[in-house]
Amino acid sequence: MSNIDTVSSENNTSVLSRSEQRGNIARLTVAQALAGANSVVVYATGSIVGNVLAPDKSLATLPITVFVIGMAACILPMGVIARRYGRRMAFLAGTGCGVLVGLLSALAVMLGSFWLFCMATFFGGAYAAVVLSFRFAAADGVEPAMRARALSFVMGGGVAAGVIGPQLVTYTMDFWPPYTFVVTYLVQAAVAALSALVLFGIKLPHQVSKQASGGRPLSEIVRQPLFITAMICGAVSYMLMNFLMTAAPLAMQLCGHPQETANLGMQWHVIAMYLPSFFTGRLITRFGAGRVVAAGLLLIGLSAAIGLAGIDVAHFWLTLILLGVGWNFGFVGASALVLECHRPEEATRVQSFNDFIVFGTMAAGSFASGTLLAAYGWDMVLLVSFAPLVLAVMVLTATAFMRRAPSVGGV
Repeated sequence: MSNIDTVSSENNTSVLSRSEQRGNIARLTVAQALAGANSVVVYATGSIVGNVLAPDKSLATLPITVFVIGMAACILPMGVIARRYGRRMAFLAGTGCGVLVGLLSALAVMLGSFWLFCMATFFGGAYAAVVLSFRFAAADGVEPAMRARALSFVMGGGVAAGVIGPQLVTYTMDFWPPYTFVVTYLVQAAVAALSALVLFGIKLPHQVSKQASGGRPLSEIVRQPLFITAMICGAVSYMLMNFLMTAAPLAMQLCGHPQETANLGMQWHVIAMYLPSFFTGRLITRFGAGRVVAAGLLLIGLSAAIGLAGIDVAHFWLTLILLGVGWNFGFVGASALVLECHRPEEATRVQSFNDFIVFGTMAAGSFASGTLLAAYGWDMVLLVSFAPLVLAVMVLTATAFMRRAPSVGGV
């Protein structure tokens, strides 16, 4: 019996009513949009503010690296909160961190404190760690056949984030001339507070006792070849998206392009990240998660190749757009593969572990991005991205051949 058969055969007594499912998905989609805007503000301004405040220019992207470290460090603790007290409590804790990142960032700019700004972005990472679980929460209480679509649809809320975040930066960054971005960060805190209100009414299955003690040992689950493949592909997709996106705004500035142009590039990048989510789930259902992941990895490689072709605005924008679509296919597809690897009572443990590995890997890539950009330039950042891509493609291909065995079926 395959992994998906094992999961599907579980006696799922926690399927919600259709109205509750729709309500949860609507709230999670809105919250995804608001929280995504919060993250976009950090990515659009983090390396710029870091370049101004850092004692050494090679540390310009450190605030974004700390943001990613915050994600990795808080994934497991937030997973514990979700298991013991329910996902909604974890969501509200996360939005509280979202308010803190805005308030502390504003204070850091006013005081000219680089290290306080890094602390602020750590809380932003904690918020993002919770937001990561929105996609899996969308699958809670939903029939197994609809989980990939629910997961994909909620991530589609990021399309609004792609508009809200960059425009928020553009229209507020110079509102208080002596302190660039201070008003931006204060509005960022308000957006996180609004997200908390949206999430307060969510109704998800609460399987605390079952998830705390039931299921197979985590060590057994994570040794599955399919889980290892899903984890590697998810990690590479997210790491490379962050690796290139972190460096891109500063690289555009260093190439003489104005901040407004970088903001627009980030806007189209984030829209490209999330717009495909409205049909990625259907693609997974029709073609299989593995093929969707493969398409995503190829698009990420194409985006890096286009970046190497020139430094005009069009090259940067097209690189960011293809990077966004590639990330969506790669990461959503990998997330769907994770769903095939666990039973309902194992969900939060397995999902938290997967995200911990994904974003721990991503943190290393984020710091390397700034160091490479400062020392060797944008082209080197792009060239280095091909190494993990090759690894992910090789692992995915090997797993596809294994799953084509007559007793297992295709990817």
